[in-house]
Amino acid sequence: MSTHALTRRNLLLGGLGVAATATLTACTGARGTTGTPTRTIGAPAPVTPSAGQRVVEKALTAKPVTLDLGGRSVSTWAYGETVPGPLVRAKAGDLLRINLDNQLPADTTIHWHGIRLRNAADGVPGQTQDPIRPGSTYVYEFTAPDPGTYFFHPHVGVQLDRGLYAPMVIEDPNEPGNYDTEWTLVLDDWVDGTGTTPDEVLKKLIADGGPATGSMGGMGGMGGMDHGSMGGMGAGPWGDAGDVAYPLFLINGRPPNDPDVLTAKPGQRVRLRIISAASDTIFTVALGGHRLTVTHTDGHAVEPAEVDALYIGMGERYDAVVTLKDGAFPFVARPFGKTSGGQAMALVRTGSGTPPGADITPNELTGQILIGSQLQPAPSAKLPEREPDAQAQLTLNGSMKPYQWGINGATFGDNDPLTVKAGQRLRIHATNMTMMTHPLHLHGHTFALPSGLRKDTVLMAPMQSFAIDLDADNVGDWMIHCHNIYHAEAGLMIALNYTA
Repeated sequence: MSTHALTRRNLLLGGLGVAATATLTACTGARGTTGTPTRTIGAPAPVTPSAGQRVVEKALTAKPVTLDLGGRSVSTWAYGETVPGPLVRAKAGDLLRINLDNQLPADTTIHWHGIRLRNAADGVPGQTQDPIRPGSTYVYEFTAPDPGTYFFHPHVGVQLDRGLYAPMVIEDPNEPGNYDTEWTLVLDDWVDGTGTTPDEVLKKLIADGGPATGSMGGMGGMGGMDHGSMGGMGAGPWGDAGDVAYPLFLINGRPPNDPDVLTAKPGQRVRLRIISAASDTIFTVALGGHRLTVTHTDGHAVEPAEVDALYIGMGERYDAVVTLKDGAFPFVARPFGKTSGGQAMALVRTGSGTPPGADITPNELTGQILIGSQLQPAPSAKLPEREPDAQAQLTLNGSMKPYQWGINGATFGDNDPLTVKAGQRLRIHATNMTMMTHPLHLHGHTFALPSGLRKDTVLMAPMQSFAIDLDADNVGDWMIHCHNIYHAEAGLMIALNYTA
């Protein structure tokens, strides 16, 4: 990574006490995402369960809380009293009915990340619902059709970079299991309450970007790039991988000096559900002393792949199984390309032994590291063979100076939506024309890579292209965006709208 980029990151959080001189209109307030149209949606129609359908009900409260992060007290927002929030668990085909009580001092919503749910429950303010005002409640009702590992979070501003996230597991009633126990591991990069807030981080990024010196039209190629970031290309597969220097990294809401302890017996086979709720960080994940067998990504089965470690981007999920040895072992999530804040770590204990230190480097981190898009799909996860009925171009553009990100040459709200007709197979030719890696996320659908691998979030390295196919089987107006929340708020998103 270049000296320029390191200097920028090392100084980023240190100067946040100074008032930012630039603002982003959608950073706070009702609209929630840059350029989201302001319109009244109204309450969604209630859902009546079908005959024999099980209903899973849960109540959530979003509110300000104070957390102890390894002896450090931080003020943040969360679902209930803990970070992550409470697990929502159901079976594929269940009707979920979840009531959110908004006790925050700001509007909010919930987006059910990765679920192919009805459009009215997708949680995008101004597009699928009205924002939930402070002191108000809102009921989300939807059927979860697909088993898998998911999570949920707001789709308003940069609220994801607070403590507003929680895991969601949709079980497969027909899955045999073949494991003794299951652990959910939620990874996060943490800044809220450490002397700044995510909103202030975003304002500082924009202020440090300086005045706009050109139009977004120049962003279609290299002309719109901050060439100082190109030094990151030498730092492995992801180039310049993030913008924010985080002081803490967490697993299940705990820092490495006070880790979550996961206990089992030697020889037990454990299913790991690994979720990245991070906002600006790609992690390299490994379990010291063990190799992991990856079985699923974003809820879909893959041909099992045994690896030393794996990369996981913001919004991605991976399931893996491992047979545990006897002792105490570090489960480590090492931030890619970041030099401050240490790493995230949980402790796996099956017997006696001295626990590893917070800065432990498992040998597996230098071994075979999986790039998830290279997995091969299980036959059961493949889309039916079919030629595309329609095609669309999707080009990721952006720069650090000024801090602007967009798709197809414009920020969200100024770019034209992609369109599709119900029943079509749509092929999207996605190209990352920037020097940063972006996790591309699609709402309400999954897509297939050219290999047939099914995902809803995929890491796109600098200058990388994918042809992604989706079946237009879920009518509505949807979002496609970068799951780096700061890039999304600076405009890196586009609508996908169904037309008659």
